[in-house]
Amino acid sequence: MNHYFTNSDIPSNLKKIDIYINNKSFVFNTDNGVFSKNNLDFGSRTLLDVLLNMNIYGNVLDIGCGYGVIGIILSSFFDNLSVDMADVNKRAIHLCNMNIKENNVFGCNAFVSDVYDEVNHKYDFIVTNPPIRAGKKVLYDFLFKAKNYLVTGGQLIFVINKDQGAKSVIKDLSLVGNVSILKKNKGFFVINCIFD
Repeated sequence: MNHYFTNSDIPSNLKKIDIYINNKSFVFNTDNGVFSKNNLDFGSRTLLDVLLNMNIYGNVLDIGCGYGVIGIILSSFFDNLSVDMADVNKRAIHLCNMNIKENNVFGCNAFVSDVYDEVNHKYDFIVTNPPIRAGKKVLYDFLFKAKNYLVTGGQLIFVINKDQGAKSVIKDLSLVGNVSILKKNKGFFVINCIFD
């Protein structure tokens, strides 16, 4: 796997994939050098299954957004959301902007940011399928620094596999917030954290 959480000069091979979720069809442009370029990965699908059954409102940040699946699908299902999508990978953000147009969604904005470096707002929800392979420091930056970008009572909702440190993440986050497991599915945990 190429390092999808960096910028790479790997040759482009643009293609379209179809994603069907909750009786709705989406088309996404993908390319080499981005996460899960051939289909919607199981972790993201599990996260979306939870999010689409919640009351998502207001301002949402999809951090580490890849080519925009989570943010764009949320924007399509929930009215009047303002969705920001950020990723360090410039190719991913280019694809995000293509996919916003491809799926005719409104209220979406995509920009390049190394974790939260270019994030300047506070959000009601921060959602992520974080880049585990980027290492523990990056993972913890994604999760723990979310506190600085959430309104009071805002929620961090993310997916992580139990084999990739879910239990230690839950333990560590519990020291700084109220953590609950929203769903377990084939080793994937969808976790909610409301910071103290």
